[in-house]
Amino acid sequence: MKNVLAFLFGGLFAIGLMFSGMSNPEKVLNFLDITGNWDASLAFVMLGAIAVAFIPFQIAVRKAAPKTLDGSAIDLPQNNQIDSKLILGSILFGIGWGIAGICPAPAFTLIGLGFYQAIYFIVAMILGVYIHRKFAGAN
Repeated sequence: MKNVLAFLFGGLFAIGLMFSGMSNPEKVLNFLDITGNWDASLAFVMLGAIAVAFIPFQIAVRKAAPKTLDGSAIDLPQNNQIDSKLILGSILFGIGWGIAGICPAPAFTLIGLGFYQAIYFIVAMILGVYIHRKFAGAN
């Protein structure tokens, strides 16, 4: 049942990305182009996502042992330090997002929309995760 719900909610998320246009790399790149043909619609999508997620996240971080609706433990990050790894990772993510106009979730929806060029991005993303786990000792 848990996998069925994950599939359904993942599908709902993908549909939301498609309807909002956030699967379209051009729309994302236009959001990042503040001196040219700037498109602020991504900011409204982000604000909508924050509004929906704010209260559940606040409830989760205030509980000693937060759990999902099905009783599974929520593993919240314990490290809240801003260090060089976080800054470097943020810069790399931002550069990749700015060049491609794609971040991980929309990359998968792009394949569903027939944009098979997103496979290059997904392969690079998976390779980056593998390299990080191999050399940073992450599990």
